Amino acid sequence: MTSPSRKLWPLLPSLLLALAPLVAPAQTLRVGLAEDPDVLDPTLARSFVGRVVFAALCDKLFDIDEKLAIQPQLATAYEWSSDSKALTLKLRPGVTFHDGEKFDAAAVKFNLERHKTLPGSNRRGELAPVNSVDVVDAATVKLNLSAPFSPLLAQLADRAGMMVSPKAALAAGDKFGAKPICSGPFKFVERVAQDRMVFDRFPAYWNKDAVHFDKVVYTPILDATVRLANLKSGQLDFAERVASSDMEKLQTDKKLKTSRITEIGYQGITINVGKSELAQKNPLGRDARVREAFELSLDRQGLAQVVMDNEAQLGNQWVAPGNTFYAKNMPMPKRDIARAKALLKEAGVPNPSFTLVTPTTSDAQRLALVVQAMTREAGFDVKIQAAEFATSLNMADKGEFEAYVLAWSGRADPDGNLFSFHGCKQPLNYAGYCDAETDKLLAQSRALRDPAERKKVFEQIAARVLKERPIIYLYHRNWLWAYSSKLSGVRNVPDGLLRVTGLKLAP
Repeated sequence: MTSPSRKLWPLLPSLLLALAPLVAPAQTLRVGLAEDPDVLDPTLARSFVGRVVFAALCDKLFDIDEKLAIQPQLATAYEWSSDSKALTLKLRPGVTFHDGEKFDAAAVKFNLERHKTLPGSNRRGELAPVNSVDVVDAATVKLNLSAPFSPLLAQLADRAGMMVSPKAALAAGDKFGAKPICSGPFKFVERVAQDRMVFDRFPAYWNKDAVHFDKVVYTPILDATVRLANLKSGQLDFAERVASSDMEKLQTDKKLKTSRITEIGYQGITINVGKSELAQKNPLGRDARVREAFELSLDRQGLAQVVMDNEAQLGNQWVAPGNTFYAKNMPMPKRDIARAKALLKEAGVPNPSFTLVTPTTSDAQRLALVVQAMTREAGFDVKIQAAEFATSLNMADKGEFEAYVLAWSGRADPDGNLFSFHGCKQPLNYAGYCDAETDKLLAQSRALRDPAERKKVFEQIAARVLKERPIIYLYHRNWLWAYSSKLSGVRNVPDGLLRVTGLKLAP
C-alpha cells in the first residue's frame, strides 16, 4: 500500500507552479547618487545626498509638495497660539520606529531636544527659538517659543523634523549614524562607504500601501558619465543628477525619462572671512575689496553656459530673482574687469593668490576650472584643491580652506538658506561671518509673520551681507534627473529629493 506522502509527492511541483503567479516577485529600487552622504544622523547630517537617502529612512513631522506648501506626515495638524509663540501639533496614531518602539509626543520631545543639545548638532540654529517642548498627551505636543518664529513649519518639514528612535539614539550615542533607526518606509540594513547603502521595506510602516519595493539600494557614483552609463545599462533605475550636457540626448531615449526642476537652493563660493586664521593669511579673506574684485571678475552667464549648459537661473542671493523675498535693492552685478583691477590696486594686491577647495563631483570641478580662468583676467591666481565631498565639508567645518565651491540644496522658507550660514557662530556658517546688526535683523526676520514686512528686513540683511561677500552666489541650478521609463510615480518637488513612496517599477 502506497503511503499518503508518496501519493502527494508527484503533485507538489505542479502545485508550486500554480501558486507561483500569486507571489509578487521581489523588487529592488536602485538609485545612483552624485556623492556619498555624510553621517546618516538627521541631527548631525549636512549633505544634500544625505537628505535624498533620509527620504526613504526617516519620516518628518511635515513634508512639502510640488508648490512648497506644507503637508502632513508624522504630524497631522497644527495650531498657532494667538501670540504666535506656541505651536501645538497633533500626531499621527499607530506609528512605530523600525525597532518596534512607539512614536508619540514623548518621542517628539526627545528628538527636538536632541536636535538642540547634541554636541555637533547642525539643527541647533534651525530650532533656536524653541525654548521648550511640552507633552500635552500621547498624541499632542506643544512647542514653546522665545519669540514668533515664522520659518518653524518649514524647518519641521526637513531634517529638524525628522524623528529617530529615542531608545536607539540613547543606546548608540554619537555612533547612532552608523546604524540609524527611524520610522520611514525603509529600514537600514548596511552601509559600505563609497560603495552602497542598503535598506529593506519596513512592514509596519504607517503608509505601507504606498510602498512598492522590497529593497532600496543607493550607490554613490561621482562621475556623471559613469552614473548615466549604469542607468542606460540597466544597473540603475534612477540617476540623481545627470550632466547638463546629456539632457538633450536623453530626451530622445525611449527607454528613459527625464525631469527638470529649478532648485530652491543655490550654487556659490564660500570665502573664509573669519572661520580660522587662514582668513587673515590671504587677501581674499582679509579684504572686502578683494572679494568684490573677485565677484566682478566672474561672468555668471558664462559660468551657467559652460558649467551647466544653461540649465540654471542666474542669481546673486540666497533666493532666485523670481522669489518673493528676493532683495531688489541689491541687483546682480555685471562683470567688470577694469573695476576689479582697480579694486585690487587699491587694496595693494594686484595679483592675489588663494586656493579654491572643490568637491570631486564633475560639475563642481568644472566650475572651479572656469572660475580659475575667468578671474585670471583680473589678476587672480587661483589654485584648485579637490577633495571628496564629505572630506571637503569637514575641511569647511574646521576652517581648513580659503575659498570653497559649495552648493546648498535650499529650503522652502528663505530663512533656511540664510540664518545658519550668516548668523554668528551658527553651525553652517563656514565663512565665519559675524555681524551684530545682521544678527539682529536675522532674528527680526524670523519673528515676523507678514511677508511684506519680512521682505523689508531681508533687504536690509542683503545690503549688509552682500557688501561683505562671505558667500558669492552664482546661480540656481536645475535638478536634472534621468530614470527608467518603467518607473512611475516620480514627483518633481523643488527640494530635489526623490520620494520613494508612490514609486512603482513595471515588469
